[in-house]
Parts: sequence; C-alpha cells; structure tokens
Amino acid sequence: MPEHRVGTQEEWKAEREELIKKEKELTHRGDELTKKRQALPWVEVEKDYEFETTDGTKSLAELFDGRSQLMIYHFMFGPPYDAGCTVCSSIADNINANAPHLVNGGDVTVLLASRAPLERLQEYKERMGWDNLDWVSTVGDDFNRDLGFLHTEEELKPFLESGEIPVTVEKMAQLSGTDAKGYVTEAPGLSVYALSDGTVYRTYMTTARGLEGPAMGYYGLLDRTPKGRQEGGDEPIWVRRHDEYDA
Repeated sequence: MPEHRVGTQEEWKAEREELIKKEKELTHRGDELTKKRQALPWVEVEKDYEFETTDGTKSLAELFDGRSQLMIYHFMFGPPYDAGCTVCSSIADNINANAPHLVNGGDVTVLLASRAPLERLQEYKERMGWDNLDWVSTVGDDFNRDLGFLHTEEELKPFLESGEIPVTVEKMAQLSGTDAKGYVTEAPGLSVYALSDGTVYRTYMTTARGLEGPAMGYYGLLDRTPKGRQEGGDEPIWVRRHDEYDA
C-alpha cells in the first residue's frame, strides 16, 4: 500500500472541489497584489551606474535598448566564482525561455547582471545556451550594493563565525567554485525599471522567495506533485545546472 491516505473517487472529488475554491481565492489575492505592485511609487535613479556589455560600457538608461521597461535579474556570479550559482542558473533557464515574449509582447528588455568579469559571464552564458538574454557586468559594486544584493564582510561576520553554516550553502558554494564567504557575499534579486522622458525610475524589486513565482516555475509544478519539492531538512540538494543532471 502507498504511504499515503487512500480514498474513493467520491471522496477525492469532494475534497478537490474544496481545494479549487481555495485555489481561486489565492488567484484573486494574487490579482490584488499585482495591482498593489503596479501602484507602487516610482523612484528616480539618480546615481550614474555603468555596465560592461558586449557593445562597450553603457549606462542604465542605455540598457533599455529602445524599450520603455527594463527587467534585471541579479545573478549570483561574483569575481571569485568559477561558475554561476546553480540556483540562479535554474532561474535563468526560466527567464531565457520567457524573454522573447517579454521583449516582443511586453515592451520589456530582460537582462542578467553580475559582478564577475564580462568575459567569464559570456563563456558561461554560451555553455548554458541562453541565447535570448544579454548579460552585463557591473562596473564597481554600487549597483548591487545599493539594492541590498551585495553584502560586506562585516555584515556577514556573525553568520560566518556562527559555526552553523547550512550544508546547502557549503554545497552551493562548492558547486560555484568558491567558499561560503564568497558565495553569500552575493544575493539574488530581480529589479525593474521604467524609462520616461529620458529619466530612469526604479519601480519594483524582490529577492529570496519572492523570486519563486515569477522566475522559478519548476517549484509551482513540483508543488502539484505528490512528493513536492523534496528539499529541506535532511533531503539531498537536488538542483543542478541543466547540463549536469545526467552526471
């Protein structure tokens, strides 16, 4: 017998109908959050950030590439990394697949941004096959730091000296070719901008679990399977780069 409650078709149907009601309620709450998200005040970006691109150094405004909206995924690939963060790579897989629709249907330029040298980013992008995305390297640390996606050694000291670094962090650092300090110095995030009359405005940003809905579609699918995500606690760390699963 399976290690789960087994019921009749009638029992399943009755409980499923109750679940549908809850799922619809969640959808409606999501619609309300979308309205609140889009109603946030815009904040003018006053600092002159610069980025290294395959077409030379560009300003934030120039990254819009003729469109009125810009979405940047802050990819964890710091200077000491040998390879991009494994989880960020899974997120980039999702963004790369959706980029053509955002660009052509949504008037949105979508980019990845990291602190590692541009040449290393481009080599990794070619390995991953992200043909729908451009990847830029930040000039200096201000861009990520100002958004809270870059931490100082002083800020990290309590965590690094606690002696309780999660095995997940150690493993992900190893997979990126760095140590725990090098890994957690970076943080993932999504920031969104609007360009109006030559002025750039920041309109939205999120990080951590806020990335699940828009950029980690596989979690939503796994949440609908009997075993779910199979992570946390003593569960093995299963996420890999898409070209590493066979290994």
